[in-house]
Amino acid sequence: MKLIYVGDPMCSWCYGFGKELSALVARVPDLKLEIVVGGIRAGATDVLDAAGKRFRLQHWQRVESLSGLPFNREAFMAREGFVYDTEPVCRAVVAARRFASGEALLSVFRALQNGFYAQGRDTTDGHVLSDIAATALRAAGVEVSVDAFYQAWAAAETKEETQRDFARSRALGVASFPTLLLEEQGRTYAVHSGYASVNALEERLNEIEGPLA
Repeated sequence: MKLIYVGDPMCSWCYGFGKELSALVARVPDLKLEIVVGGIRAGATDVLDAAGKRFRLQHWQRVESLSGLPFNREAFMAREGFVYDTEPVCRAVVAARRFASGEALLSVFRALQNGFYAQGRDTTDGHVLSDIAATALRAAGVEVSVDAFYQAWAAAETKEETQRDFARSRALGVASFPTLLLEEQGRTYAVHSGYASVNALEERLNEIEGPLA
């Protein structure tokens, strides 16, 4: 039995959900966690204009009020020529699988989120991503250099695996992020789609696991 989390580090609702998912993983340590990246705006090429930025700030306000997590609005609005392409950051999560899994991988996922939303860093840049991810891995007890991580991130096989994640997200029928699923003996059960508190998630897990016990 395992949890499957489908999300994108540059999805604001996934950012808010991260704290709740970390709390859930701590409560149910016997459940394995698999992370699948969804690529909410993977491959985007359009420059985000002021109207597009303001639209996203509306979502950020709602996420902030529910989660209490910080957002660096000033850095976001000041960034010029920003292309909101989420493929690079999703690929960083896939690259991190070379070094970690489960809760440690989730810590990398959340560090990448924090880098974008709270620190205002450019998480479309491979060198920035490698610095964030390698730092998070070392904090989780996994020794990896920034250069080694960058090589993993830039590798052709990592790019291909990231595309396979996007395809798997679609195959799982995921229509929005974040989505949390439970897999048991080849069958997949919907836990929740969208933001939810850890208490609501745990209650839903108990509802699903009851008939399976």
